[in-house]
Amino acid sequence: MRNYLVSFFNDFKYEEEDAECLLNAYDTIVLNSEANRLLDECIELYKENINLNYYDDIIVNRAQKIAKIVNIHTYTVELLVFICLSKHLKSLYEKKGISQDVFYESMCDLRYKLDECKTVKGIIGSFVAWWFPGFFNMTRFGLGRLQFELTDFANDEYEKDGKKLKRGDRVIGVHIPRSLKPIDKESCDNAYKMAADFFKNDITNNPIAFVCHSWLLYSKTLEVFPQKTNTYRFAHEYDILWDTHDKEGEYNDAWRLFDMDYTGNIEDYPENTSMRRAYKDYLRNGGRTGEGYGVFFAK
Repeated sequence: MRNYLVSFFNDFKYEEEDAECLLNAYDTIVLNSEANRLLDECIELYKENINLNYYDDIIVNRAQKIAKIVNIHTYTVELLVFICLSKHLKSLYEKKGISQDVFYESMCDLRYKLDECKTVKGIIGSFVAWWFPGFFNMTRFGLGRLQFELTDFANDEYEKDGKKLKRGDRVIGVHIPRSLKPIDKESCDNAYKMAADFFKNDITNNPIAFVCHSWLLYSKTLEVFPQKTNTYRFAHEYDILWDTHDKEGEYNDAWRLFDMDYTGNIEDYPENTSMRRAYKDYLRNGGRTGEGYGVFFAK
């Protein structure tokens, strides 16, 4: 496994200090019989059933136990465990004939989440291990600039240009990985085309449609984004069907834009980009935060 980890970190261009930290964590775990036993159990349980419950004392909880035993931060161990699971996942891609390019784009998300954790928490690891199972049960895939997974349409109905959807129809959910690459129109259009082709055999009874549930689509902030930016263009491709707002005094997604947890004080947030400045002004003027749900049909 150690040789695989070294190869993984090289292939996915991990920073030297990050790779060294994770390898040191792995070495520490292996030297402790109880921690090593738990890690082996995670790997074997995953091999037996990729659709296992990743919580409830299966994967994440075992990782948390390992962290306590070896006195390494749980964020570090949780990320390391999933990287170890990726060895078997890679073999499953090969067996199913899924391109290794797709495997690469999908597993890049582990590094993106590491980068977020370092920036937001100051820790080499991941604080969003709850997000990883979609990749590891092979329902979520990186396809070009975006990530996609099949999901059920979550609105009563939608109709446009003669095409219709009803609640429960299969649609393609869209996620934007934080790769620091622009979400320009060409990259997104290419990703949508890749996803439509990738999932075409799973959507046969209704038009192919894309849905996105994100803070970017919250209706009250759609006009906050500076026009002519990629974020503005991305959000306005979707027809917003409904949204929800955070409770008063909450801002659950502050870290996504400002690289820091919510402090309760708007003035704590940085203003070093046009988007951050615009959103900060919106909050200063009493703006609420929330999430929106949007849809559009594949072109």
